[in-house]
Amino acid sequence: MLLKEFKTFFFNILVDSYPKTEIDTFFFLLIENKLNLQRIDSVLQPNFKIEAEKVSELKTITKQLLKEKPIQYILGETEFFGFPFLVNKHTLIPRPETEELVEWIILEINAMRNHNQKISILDIGTGTGCIPIALAKKIKNVEITAIDVSKDALTIAAKNAVLNNVEIKFIEMDILNTNTLPQQFDIIVSNPPYVRALEKVEIKNNVLQNEPHLALFVDDKNPLVFYKKIANLAKNHLTKNGLLFFEINQYLGKETTAMLFQKGFKNTILKKDLFGNDRMIKTN
Repeated sequence: MLLKEFKTFFFNILVDSYPKTEIDTFFFLLIENKLNLQRIDSVLQPNFKIEAEKVSELKTITKQLLKEKPIQYILGETEFFGFPFLVNKHTLIPRPETEELVEWIILEINAMRNHNQKISILDIGTGTGCIPIALAKKIKNVEITAIDVSKDALTIAAKNAVLNNVEIKFIEMDILNTNTLPQQFDIIVSNPPYVRALEKVEIKNNVLQNEPHLALFVDDKNPLVFYKKIANLAKNHLTKNGLLFFEINQYLGKETTAMLFQKGFKNTILKKDLFGNDRMIKTN
């Protein structure tokens, strides 16, 4: 099969399931990952001959996309903050909103640090390790610890640290059943589960049917359970002038801010993401 023929096949199969722009993205990711071709090659080399074995693999992937399996899980990789990350069914796929949170943390660290003093950071619920690894790549002289309840997620996170040539201390820990943290930290950050069951109707099938529910959902009756616990721990484990950062449920910005105030955090900033939703908090 020629490249132009596969492109026609690919678009015809997926046209009723995805927007054209998304199909374009899938196509270019596939030819780069599976055929070692760049985007421009689809224009310059339309008659590129795809070997039969590769055609079979590409058609299998097309069927998986038709069943709404995320392209990141199919390929086993994605990008976050410009860096490569392995992903699988045990980890959430990193989101652009989380990149904004990382950007905010970097700005705050640069503002708070005296000269090149060492900064200690804790990431709670690390998943792929995207937050601590991106911070380790972008900030010099940091000591970073990352914890997660999932051993499978930590396995992927550790591989991602090696892939990106950074040192992170990974710890398996159930934060809801933890009464103390390993040490004092200058920065504590968490993107914990925050989607309520009542919000499932808003979630696309490719997320709902594939990404780990352990990392996504909380009980409708206690949606801030992780934030409350982490805030309690942060009170005793943040250094003087240390900062606590959260990614939050867009519908619970006021509630999360109020909870933090009740727990003694007086300087809280609620920030919107690029989509205009309340998405992240900084407090101390």
